[in-house]
Amino acid sequence: MTDLVLASASRSRANLLSAAGVPFRVIPAHIDETALIGGLSAKAGEPAAIALGLAERKAVTVSAAVGAGALVLGADSVVVFGTELIGKCSDLAALRALLKRLAGHSHELISAAALVRDGTVLWRHAGHARLTMRPFSEDFLDAYLAAEGETVLSCVGGYRYEGPGAQLFEGVEGDFFTILGLPLLPVLAALRSQGILNS
Repeated sequence: MTDLVLASASRSRANLLSAAGVPFRVIPAHIDETALIGGLSAKAGEPAAIALGLAERKAVTVSAAVGAGALVLGADSVVVFGTELIGKCSDLAALRALLKRLAGHSHELISAAALVRDGTVLWRHAGHARLTMRPFSEDFLDAYLAAEGETVLSCVGGYRYEGPGAQLFEGVEGDFFTILGLPLLPVLAALRSQGILNS
């Protein structure tokens, strides 16, 4: 059976694959996401293209390191608020300010995935979801940040929807797995087509 490598340090993505019964190993990609987003924004412009570019770059980077034959899954997510592309926050103060801006409004979450073998992109997909944050009090925000701490700094948008972050929202439209960072059903279909999973 073909070797599958997840080119992401995301615990949520690894948990989704494990729960679905997918055999894989993890080798995180070490890339400068901020610089890459800047380059992709200037070149590609569209948020979905930026998310796909990040997922592909992660997979291509790890593919070069793992050697011939391995199938590498790269994934990344971006948040779009109005015309603004939002990445990960650098500290809790920045996250607090972001969540206060998002409160009472809707934003789009795009989670992209790409499969690469021997440096060649074989498949790519971007899933979209729309999330509406409820208005919340300063007391709630203080308690949320105290409970979650710096772990949510690794989450685009500053929330783990599968955890306490669910309390931030009053409505969502879109695929649950996409909100967790991986458009799982399309990924599973692609893995079946590549022989990782039985069809």
